[in-house]
Order: sequence, then C-alpha cells, then structure tokens
Amino acid sequence: MFLKLLREGLGRLVIFIDFITRPKQAKRSAEEQTRVEQETQHLSLYQFYACPFCVKTRRAMRRLNLPIETRNAADGSPHREDLLNGGGTIKAPCLRIDDNNNTTWMYESSDIITYLETRFGDDDTETIKAT
Repeated sequence: MFLKLLREGLGRLVIFIDFITRPKQAKRSAEEQTRVEQETQHLSLYQFYACPFCVKTRRAMRRLNLPIETRNAADGSPHREDLLNGGGTIKAPCLRIDDNNNTTWMYESSDIITYLETRFGDDDTETIKAT
C-alpha cells in the first residue's frame, strides 16, 4: 500500500516537473511539417503516463514537433494486449512503426529518441537539444 502511494506521488511529481519544463517545439516550414505529419501517421507510442522513460520520450517528440499517437498501456487498456501480442512484452515506452505491411516494435527510450532524431531532425529544423 505504501509503495503504491509512493509510486503514485512520484509519478505525479514527474508529470508536474515535465509540465513546467516543457521544451520548445521545432519550427518547420508548412510543407515540411505536413510531410512530417503524414509520416508520423504510421507511428504510435505505447506508454505509461507517469513513467519517467515515457516522459523522456514524449519530451523528445515535443521537441521535434512530432504528432505521434500515444497509446496508454496501463492495466485494463486494450492497447496493453496489442503491446503484448505485437511486441511480445508489456514494456514501455515502445514505438510501433508500421511500414509497407511490416510492423516493427522498438523498445528503450534512448533507441526510440535516436530513431526519431535521425528520421525527423535535420539542419533546417530549429530544435532545442535535450540537456
């Protein structure tokens, strides 16, 4: 009981700190942002709301200005079963990448962020680097 309350309290603290320290979004031309929005339609992030690694991944998505669908994988969520059946384990964050009838499940926040920065970050985009 105590650990559950502690975890809940710490989770809310993480979310509050994330809220007050949100990074600025990348600036792109309208055409480039439209292209990014089309490409991100094939991505979805399975996540737990207060998970620090999920927060880290969502911050990178915000910094890169990526409108990727987030799916809550908490107990009782239908997305939890999708994550287990498709990815093989209930672990978050997990980026689902649907490409030409091929689905890739990418775990680990650092790997996901590297993938997103490599695919969507470029020299023409004004981004604020994570510290």
